Amino acid sequence: MNSSKKTYFQPWREKIFQIIFKADTRPGKTFDILLLISIILSVIAVVLDSVEVIRIKYGKTIIFAEWFFTILFTIEYVLRIISVKKIPKYIFSFYGIIDLLAVLPSYISLLFVGTQYFLVIRILRLLRVFRILKLDRYVGASGYLKSSLKASRHKIIVFFGFLFTIVVIMGSLMYLIEGPENGFTNIPKSIYWAIVTLTTVGYGDITPNTVLGQTLSSIIMILGYTIIAIPTGIISVEISRARDKSKKSKICKSCNNNDIDTNAKYCKICGEKI
Repeated sequence: MNSSKKTYFQPWREKIFQIIFKADTRPGKTFDILLLISIILSVIAVVLDSVEVIRIKYGKTIIFAEWFFTILFTIEYVLRIISVKKIPKYIFSFYGIIDLLAVLPSYISLLFVGTQYFLVIRILRLLRVFRILKLDRYVGASGYLKSSLKASRHKIIVFFGFLFTIVVIMGSLMYLIEGPENGFTNIPKSIYWAIVTLTTVGYGDITPNTVLGQTLSSIIMILGYTIIAIPTGIISVEISRARDKSKKSKICKSCNNNDIDTNAKYCKICGEKI
């Protein structure tokens, strides 16, 4: 009885897997295109729901659309779990978590009003367009960026530590120079001003009025232009190194791992054939 049950279930499960996860077949392409259209329409519905004029006039229609897509994506998520061979691997994968977050806010909104606006996270599901359109070179480029950020993480941490030190010192100095009478009521608020000034954002909600304060402000602004270039340079160097390294090794199309020996036949991360 168990063997006959397995014989019946396996082809059905495999067929669902081919349609949902494989973009190189006609049913798979059709499914993925319809899925992308549904994702875009669902995000538009969430965005329009935040506009009061539209919500008052078409509120019921938007709510119906939101729940229609939620139920649709819930069914799709369940089918994905059923069809995969290793369920935990899919559930805790990047796309698995995104697929779950695409439906969860609607159900949470039944208890906590307003959480449905987190449904805009569905826009992340459009990342599947890389797989559907087979834009491997762009996926490879994202792999370069990921490996570069990982390689330069220590330098970036040191940089942000240095940056934190500067804004604390500059903010404290400005608090001593300007004082509460000029809007710098405390050191945390002065540090906030230093961050805004250093990043050249310049909201203008707090401004120095004394000559010494304006001089310090000018120094911070000039310093800001030089500091912005530092993380860009660090990451650019690592991207260049990653590209040089990839020329000497293969890249896995499944998980985008570029740390593969030239004589390797299988990826050491996901086990897929190279």
